Amino acid sequence: MSTENHEHNHMNELQISDADFNRMVKFVHDNYGIDLHAKRQLIQSRLGTVIKRKGYQSFREYVDFLLADGSGDDINELLNKLKTNYTYFQRETESFDYFVDTILPDVTAKHTGDKTLSIWSAACSSGEEPYNVTMYMMDYFGPHWKEWDARMLATDLSVDVLGKAQRGVYQLPDNMPEKWKRSYFTPSGDRHQISQEVKNNVIFRQFNLMDPIRFKRKFDIIFCRNVMIYFDQPTKTALINRMYDATVPGGYLIISLSENLPPNTKWKRCTSAIFKK
Repeated sequence: MSTENHEHNHMNELQISDADFNRMVKFVHDNYGIDLHAKRQLIQSRLGTVIKRKGYQSFREYVDFLLADGSGDDINELLNKLKTNYTYFQRETESFDYFVDTILPDVTAKHTGDKTLSIWSAACSSGEEPYNVTMYMMDYFGPHWKEWDARMLATDLSVDVLGKAQRGVYQLPDNMPEKWKRSYFTPSGDRHQISQEVKNNVIFRQFNLMDPIRFKRKFDIIFCRNVMIYFDQPTKTALINRMYDATVPGGYLIISLSENLPPNTKWKRCTSAIFKK
């Protein structure tokens, strides 16, 4: 019985043809740099439901619509279904240890004159990373925090996750230090709201990492963690080079421990996931 049901369900699932699959993969890669060519099953199962809900008869109809005149919202929905916006506080603490022990003393020494730091959290997802970086900085500067302008730029492709980030309400992990809970959050039901002071330090913007990086200033530090896993090698290399050009000499790039930079990069490795220009 269960086998028949399984077969039946499988028949119910919309199938995507090679041609439509290839069109969609090319479109997403060319516009957003995300490599989906090995994700056919995922596309079929996750998008099938969206397509039915929106009243399309087939993948072809949906792909036609997307390529011709899909709005930002349609594209966002597509990318949200296919990417895992998975992030949390204190992710990869060894990188944060290096940030506090080595990077901050180095960059603040260079900026004793203007007391301004320029930091970018690229692909900030729901905001934990830039808020967390801010907490580490507030701890580091202590009573001198008010003297510095260390406002961070935090960007993501997805408007949905940026909305969550701006709301700043989280389920806190069990290992969140009590000191942080008290200083940087206020309870909000069974969750916690990020404090206004931390929130004020982060500027959220929508940004596609495939676009030219043209922000007002070059960066002292770029966090770009758990993004490049979605990109193929040429896309990754091009992004890393754009980030190199968008960084001040002696600036830092922090990636995830599970990622690596393409070979023959201009960046110099400091430690497993941290590089310097």
